[in-house]
Amino acid sequence: MKIALMMENSQAGKNAIVLNELEQVARSQEYSVFNVGMSDENDHHLTYIHLGIMASILINSKAVDFIVTGCGTGQGAMMSLNIHPSIVCGYCLDPSDAFLFNQINNGNALSLAFAKGYGWGAELNVRYIFEKAFTTGDRGQGYPLERAEPQQRNAAILNDVKSAVVKENYLDTLKAIDPELVKTAVSGVRFQQCFFEHCQDAEIEAFVREILA
Repeated sequence: MKIALMMENSQAGKNAIVLNELEQVARSQEYSVFNVGMSDENDHHLTYIHLGIMASILINSKAVDFIVTGCGTGQGAMMSLNIHPSIVCGYCLDPSDAFLFNQINNGNALSLAFAKGYGWGAELNVRYIFEKAFTTGDRGQGYPLERAEPQQRNAAILNDVKSAVVKENYLDTLKAIDPELVKTAVSGVRFQQCFFEHCQDAEIEAFVREILA
């Protein structure tokens, strides 16, 4: 699995801590981690709005499989990601949230609160969240198990509804966004390294190169 971590300006100072915990957990599963957002307060400036654009490009191009993101409360980042096609982002404050999201909703992104409730021992909570997100076996198995069938059915229906209300062609969605927002979202050096090395969609790659030209 390829996991992208993306953080915005207000919580960029915590990136090193979050990245370290994520890498430790990912390493145990032989997963790859790409730190594509802000690495500190002086890095390429991003807001939670840019994070949604970045996540949608990485997921829809199949450059990565899963997104870990967040902001002060985690709400803005979650909302930003969920407006985009093919993104199903959960809200995660503790490890049980991560486990239940995996088993019931089976999405491809998690948004964490990196300011609200982020106190003493917060790095432990972050690590345990990542452990429940990435080391508990098969996803989408339901919880409790006897509720698996309706939960799986409803998760699929929700994906179908989202597909119906967005543009059929992902590039049409991307092109409808303010080009300056998109350009800022894709201008980070580490984002570009991850995207261009792992992108599996030639049309999305061509569009990003055009935006950056």
